[in-house]
Amino acid sequence: MRIVLQKVSEGSVDVVDETNGKADTTFEPQHIGIGYVLLVGVEDTDGAEQIDWLVRKIANLRVFEDENGKMNRSIHDVNGSVLSISQFTLYADVRKGNRPNFVKAGAPAHAEQTWHGFNDALRSQGLEVKEGRFGSHMRVRLANDGPVTIILDTDELGV
Repeated sequence: MRIVLQKVSEGSVDVVDETNGKADTTFEPQHIGIGYVLLVGVEDTDGAEQIDWLVRKIANLRVFEDENGKMNRSIHDVNGSVLSISQFTLYADVRKGNRPNFVKAGAPAHAEQTWHGFNDALRSQGLEVKEGRFGSHMRVRLANDGPVTIILDTDELGV
């Protein structure tokens, strides 16, 4: 799995109606205050081991400031929330040509199941998790705080 984690003071997502480019009224826009916006990419080889490692890391990552201005507090310590967005484009391969190749991105059925499993595992850690809608055109808005942006890739980390 590949995740771009952004520490935010706020974040939101809405789904765009493909026919008219306006907000899709069948999707209730999601909003969080302080916490993380996670852009989540899944490969076909990803499963429980990758989810478990990432959830432990994300739930305990200390990137929020303490009273001395040091990044020493976790998302739990600040009562933060998570906004999770499925994003297959994190697996874009642009080495050849100008059109990205997405061959490493997980098959949609597996990717959706894994992404939902990941979100549920975050919830099992006591985190409030809001989601975009898998496979949809979304508009994500965020106020990156710091800025703090961290890339977690289970392939590179040997998980």
